Amino acid sequence: MLDYEKKYQGKLIAGIDEAGRGPLAGPVVCACVIMPLDEDKIIEGINDSKKLSAKKRDVLYDKIIEKAISYKIVEVDHKTIDEINILQSTRKGMKEAVEGLNITPDIVLIDAVNIDTCLPQESIIKGDTLSYNIAAASILAKVYRDRLMEKLDKKYPEYGFKKHKGYGTKSHIEALKKYGKSEIHRDSFIKNFKVG
Repeated sequence: MLDYEKKYQGKLIAGIDEAGRGPLAGPVVCACVIMPLDEDKIIEGINDSKKLSAKKRDVLYDKIIEKAISYKIVEVDHKTIDEINILQSTRKGMKEAVEGLNITPDIVLIDAVNIDTCLPQESIIKGDTLSYNIAAASILAKVYRDRLMEKLDKKYPEYGFKKHKGYGTKSHIEALKKYGKSEIHRDSFIKNFKVG
């Protein structure tokens, strides 16, 4: 997990990742974080958020926020996703997240995409499994988005957002067909379903 951090040893490293590129509803959430890399400050258990249980992610989320040198979490809403597409929305959110840090990093490590920034950057395929800072960002983005979708579940209980977080599960698609779309559904993602 620290190979890339060792590569840029001595530099202030920011990791960036997102959560929610695939769902049919809700925002894409991008997080950028600079973690301290002193041996006594490394948080045990940080990994790609998809490989961790929800309970473990929640615990790590609080630890990351407590120990981070700087972090920023950005939401890009469903309307923007429909207007400029999901990839451009992800890039937009990532750029805003790195620009929202209160400290300027020396290098930005990003999971699988490039962003429009004058800062040096490296795009790493499967970065959330290879870089400690990207993995920390993946946990921030995932937990933040999951909590947001759980709140939205209270507003739109018929869709089951608490359970599937907006992803296109069978029950979600059935609810879409039965109730039609909500105001947080992504039109560009649901256009192929016969929505009621």
